[in-house]
Amino acid sequence: MHQTVPSAEIYGPGSFMDREFLAIPDDARRIFKLLAQTTPGFTADPDLSDQVTFEGGAEPIVPGPIKAPPFAAALHAMCGIVANELLDERDGKWPERRVVINIDHAAFWLGTIGFVKWNGMSLTEIANEGKLGDLYKTDFEKGAFATPLRMRVTGNYPTKDPNIWYQLHGSLNADPVLQVIGIDPETPCQTSKDAYELISKHVQQFTADELEMKNIKLGLCGNTCYTPEGWRATQMGKQLSRHPLINYKFQAHAMPTPPTPIPNTSTDKRPLAGVKVIELVRVIAGPVVGTTLAAFGADVIRVNCSRLPDFNSLQLTLNAGVRTIDIDLTREDDLAVLSGLINDADVFVQGYRPGAISSKGLSISNLLEMAGRRNKGIIYVEENCYGPDGPFSSRPGWQQTGDAASGCSHVTGRSMGHTDGTSVLPSLPIPDMMTGLIGTLGAMMGLRDRARKGGSYHVFASLAAAAAYPLSPEVGLYSPEMVQKVDEKFQWGPMDSSMFVLELLQVVLDGWNKVWPDLYSPESQFTTKLRGEWGTFDLLKPVVKLANDKVSPEWITAPVPHCYFDAKTTSWL
Repeated sequence: MHQTVPSAEIYGPGSFMDREFLAIPDDARRIFKLLAQTTPGFTADPDLSDQVTFEGGAEPIVPGPIKAPPFAAALHAMCGIVANELLDERDGKWPERRVVINIDHAAFWLGTIGFVKWNGMSLTEIANEGKLGDLYKTDFEKGAFATPLRMRVTGNYPTKDPNIWYQLHGSLNADPVLQVIGIDPETPCQTSKDAYELISKHVQQFTADELEMKNIKLGLCGNTCYTPEGWRATQMGKQLSRHPLINYKFQAHAMPTPPTPIPNTSTDKRPLAGVKVIELVRVIAGPVVGTTLAAFGADVIRVNCSRLPDFNSLQLTLNAGVRTIDIDLTREDDLAVLSGLINDADVFVQGYRPGAISSKGLSISNLLEMAGRRNKGIIYVEENCYGPDGPFSSRPGWQQTGDAASGCSHVTGRSMGHTDGTSVLPSLPIPDMMTGLIGTLGAMMGLRDRARKGGSYHVFASLAAAAAYPLSPEVGLYSPEMVQKVDEKFQWGPMDSSMFVLELLQVVLDGWNKVWPDLYSPESQFTTKLRGEWGTFDLLKPVVKLANDKVSPEWITAPVPHCYFDAKTTSWL
């Protein structure tokens, strides 16, 4: 029986480590069972759980002690189980339903946003040749990273408090954050190192609590880099822990609506073919929901606003399988177009803070009322940083603030030998990717239950909750010996507190390419080629494999840029 032991002296207070190493496929099955037992509404049928096969390498392939790949594999397996339930609802019971999850594939999936070639060139090659700006007619970053100072405002910094660090975050608008700590945003800095040192000097004039209060007062992002024990002791950590990780609920107070059968299209046999999804999202976590539902067959329309900033490079991967339109919620005519699409939708995904879009008629209450009028339930999916309630629930947040809050950044720093509180962002955007997958799973469970008994469902996925789960005593961390063994195999490049998520991701991609130089070859089991109007894309395949190719998830269309289609002429397929 697998056991974990307290590892405060190694990874910090409140951390737990494996007593003995368990091969990752076996560990993924163990975590899968833990999640299955603690997820309300997930199947209790052992025969369904026996459908799952975990395969792949026995040892970790990502830096650090956090068990992100087996955690991801377990969630993918749960999505596969629910996909098979949807197929049974639509087609009747099959004699054989399978779910196959490759552990290495699940690890690569955590790096999805950098796992791409466009017309045969990687993101690094495109950038090095100065062609990155040519990919987009609209620059969505709008100068957010135009100077070293604006780039480095997002990072972990020591504070006035001994051994306590703080995660600053520029939120695609670094100037207010710089001004809060007393820096003129136009201050010249020649290099990223200069910028980090300047910001560090200013941050150290404040305690972590002072920084926290300044950011809360002004509605800015940031978070103290807690230890796992420190986060669990906060009121927000306690409040968030009261909710299940896959937090979806039947809306019993809404007007009753009858069961809605799973669509049965004549040609597309993927589990969600014919399901209509609107996503009002930005950056990573929310878009992961849409692109994953699209792989399972859903018709997904992604809504962006060309007036608002976003990351340019993410469009190359997270828009796979979806259509994109430009909607400005401040315009009545645009809002009317969006409302018309939502009126026919099965799933609505939104990545804004609770209450942020209520004034536009897009709250859960508004859409439940709409569902009652049309006599068909809706699945309402929300993702944010801190969860549905509690003192930070309306506070803005990102993957980095989730990692800081939960203790992941502290644990990562400890795994690198730092004992002075130095906190380092984990090398992959784990909370973002996991939160997207949790939202996907909740949406699929809601669609399943709507088909069986009708009604509407509310799904809530939290970055901080997704970050905290791998630090739980039930999951455990890898030992320093295992972390060192992986380091020696992949020879990762330098990683430190100043680095941004995309820089850290590139370190991991470089390590993987040393060991697997043929990941993009036609013979690779992990990648697929998609051709579209925007070029030819080599992308990572969806992780889940079902009984056969006809029902297994895949993307039918290549990525397109944000705001690509005319909103006024876009309709459901």
